[in-house]
Amino acid sequence: MNIRPITTSLLAASLLLALAACKGPEAEQARQDAAQAADSANAAAREAVDKAAAATRSAADDAAAASEHAAADTQQALDRAAAATSEAAGEAKDAAKDAAAHASDSTADAAQKVADKARDVANDAKKNADEAKH
Repeated sequence: MNIRPITTSLLAASLLLALAACKGPEAEQARQDAAQAADSANAAAREAVDKAAAATRSAADDAAAASEHAAADTQQALDRAAAATSEAAGEAKDAAKDAAAHASDSTADAAQKVADKARDVANDAKKNADEAKH
């Protein structure tokens, strides 16, 4: 609602009434009517300003509530993301331990195979040496 056109129109009407009243025999009544019209215009303007201020306060309150709600939703999402990240890190740690254990087992198996092969070669060499002596 635009206040200026209403106020301007009411003031113009009041002035016209005042001017018209000054020319007639009932000048005093016309002046009182003009003053009353001006008072009514001021009251209407004050009411319009009050309503606009109330609407602005209400809109600001609504915006603040929406912001608080969005902040709460964001915090919940961040909490869930942190929990998921922590859980994933724990799973990655467990997987790394398992991989290290399997690697150790594989390394031990390979070392055992090399030791077995070295023993076989040593036994073959001893056998060949024994045969060469005979």
